[in-house]
Amino acid sequence: MSNAMYNKMWHQTQEALNSLLDKESRKLVEQEKNPVYIFQMLATFYIKYVQIFRNLENVYDQIVHPQKRLLIRKILDGVMGRILELKNDMVELELSEFHYFDDILQDLKLAPQQLDIPIPKYFLKEKIEVIRERKKILAQILADSGLDATSMKLAIKSMPFEEAIKLIQIAERARQGRLRALFMKQIYLQEYRAKQARLLGEKVADTGAAALRIQKVWRGFCQSKRTEREREEEMIFLGMNPPPLFDQVSAAIIQAEKVSLLRSAVQLRHEEGYREALVTIKNDLQQTEGPDIKESLRDQIRQWFIECRNLTGSFPEYPSVEDGGSAMIFSHKTPEQVIEDIVAGQEEEEKNKKKKKGKKAKKEENKKVVKEKPKVKVDELMRQELKNLKLAVNKEIELPVRAGKKGKKKNKGKKGKRGKRGKKDKDLTADRTIESLFKELVEEGLLIQARKVNLSDYIGEYSYLGTTLRHVSIEPMPSLLDVRQLITLYGILPLGSAAVHEKAPLVKSLLLAGPSGVGKKMLVHTICTETGANLFNLSAANIAGKYPGKNGLQMMLHMVFKVARQLQPSVVWIEDAEKTFYKKVPNNEKMNDPKRLKKQLPKILKLLKPDDRILIVGTTQRPFDAELQSFCRAYQKIILVPRPDYASRYVLWKQIIQRNGGVLTKALNISCLAKVTDGFTQGNIVKVVKGVLTDRRIRQQTQKPLTPAEFIPLIAGMNPVYKEEEECFKNWYAKTPLGRKRVLSLRVGGREKETEKGKKKEEKERKKNK
Repeated sequence: MSNAMYNKMWHQTQEALNSLLDKESRKLVEQEKNPVYIFQMLATFYIKYVQIFRNLENVYDQIVHPQKRLLIRKILDGVMGRILELKNDMVELELSEFHYFDDILQDLKLAPQQLDIPIPKYFLKEKIEVIRERKKILAQILADSGLDATSMKLAIKSMPFEEAIKLIQIAERARQGRLRALFMKQIYLQEYRAKQARLLGEKVADTGAAALRIQKVWRGFCQSKRTEREREEEMIFLGMNPPPLFDQVSAAIIQAEKVSLLRSAVQLRHEEGYREALVTIKNDLQQTEGPDIKESLRDQIRQWFIECRNLTGSFPEYPSVEDGGSAMIFSHKTPEQVIEDIVAGQEEEEKNKKKKKGKKAKKEENKKVVKEKPKVKVDELMRQELKNLKLAVNKEIELPVRAGKKGKKKNKGKKGKRGKRGKKDKDLTADRTIESLFKELVEEGLLIQARKVNLSDYIGEYSYLGTTLRHVSIEPMPSLLDVRQLITLYGILPLGSAAVHEKAPLVKSLLLAGPSGVGKKMLVHTICTETGANLFNLSAANIAGKYPGKNGLQMMLHMVFKVARQLQPSVVWIEDAEKTFYKKVPNNEKMNDPKRLKKQLPKILKLLKPDDRILIVGTTQRPFDAELQSFCRAYQKIILVPRPDYASRYVLWKQIIQRNGGVLTKALNISCLAKVTDGFTQGNIVKVVKGVLTDRRIRQQTQKPLTPAEFIPLIAGMNPVYKEEEECFKNWYAKTPLGRKRVLSLRVGGREKETEKGKKKEEKERKKNK
């Protein structure tokens, strides 16, 4: 696509966004109490915002104009934040993390795949060098400490010389035996044919009959091939089978990828030129226009002094640096309004000193950026000139003693507060660098290397029966695609964008609960891969025996979260999260003290602020072993990760076989495999496929295609997730805060429906009696 096409897409997206904002503002004014109507409205807005987000992400990634990209980036972050707000509203309304939009998608004529939320490429693209450097440092530390699994050589078991000779002899004798057996088979067949010829006697061969038989066989073979080809063409025409070369990447896509890479290079060049131009233009403007600007400002400020003197009878107070200096004077206000604003600002400043102390440093930095050098110099000169005027005309002299006393009072107040804050935010490692803390955490195994796994590798399918089941008051199990969307919304988008994390509904902790093998650990690594986040492992098994005692635990947590804040975004992973909140610690685990973090975890969550891009992620396959209240209090969002349904299993079998070198043919019935493996997890399917598709079997596929029977023996040796176990997870989730609210709302809704039905029956009976 050319630059003009992306500009056109940008204008169309702008129009769609403006139209949606107008509709949203009109709808929000209308007061509607029907929850079904409200959900339909929110869901429609959500879907439309997702479509706008997809277009904006594409435009931002490809457009090369730097000024436009700055504007698009702000809008992109705003749209992301609005999507998260709408999601939060839908959760509060439906009291469920999972929503189904079948009817709305049908009305909007959209496919379910268009609900998939894209991950902005700028999450990684804008900090790729930082991520690479960090990976190099991590790999170097692991290699130096001997913890790197890739650098460790595989231990080769030594073998005695006599045993090695014996193995070679066995292999050679087996080879000779196979050759001898083949040779004997050939001799046997020759003898058998000779014997048959003697018994039947020699017959003169009829060449015509032989030729006719060959023709029949050949014509039958050709016709069967022709029929098979015609049937295949018909199935392709009807859309039942994919066309040939369907899975191969086309030349157009390859060319598009090359153009995309070229655009990225052009973007970098343009941004560098834009930054250089900002500096050079500012310097040129200061050199050429600076003196004239200064003189003009001074004349206008002198005029303001005179006007204030004429109106009020005295010279005004010059606006302070914190109030913006001369910017207050040129804000299109009368002298009286300016003086009133200054007085009001001073009063507010005295009242809100407590609030301003924490933000003072940031405000001063922002003001320094905004100030222009000429204005600052003019302010300094004009303040001195105003003092001279007051001294000459009014004979006003400032009293330094009073000012000093006021200053002392202010300092006393500040000193007391600093002392209190110092106790709360005491830095236990003030004398150490972040690099040394980083190295220590890596060596202790608390900061680990995240596996490179993309979210697209978490394969799943949309739930097509969700809305239907909810209409009949049956709560459906979420699909894998629903889980993937929640990981994007609660994990990837807030961690990837600082603006979204600060302004959108804050999610500090996330719990992934589900049976073994459904991909919980994979999703944790996915969050780190897609956002470039650091991965800290605070699992009970990993921290056992490390940093013992209360002080040691405090030091460990301090180090982890200090490094996590400095090198954000960061993910703190707690595997087997139920162990931290055990109802009763098993005897074999008492030595490890798995409940070390029970009291500390809630305190850590309270200290996390919106500008801390840190996400605590817990994974558990036995959530029912934990104390429910404290467990749910620690984890803000709970996502139930289910076993795959039929649609997801079908896609899983198909893609995993292809990714491991398998070739799909008519002999391999994927639908049969998907039905047979009901209850088996993604982990089971991956193990089975890897077990069947060995290097030798992959090479044999041209002569011997894969069949379902090859996978069945390995499947039979594995344990599936039975319905009883799935029901245990559903029952446990129904006891969580959100689950309880959902169950209660369904009961109330069911009672209301029954009463309505009862009223309708009574009305019908009355009509009949009349």
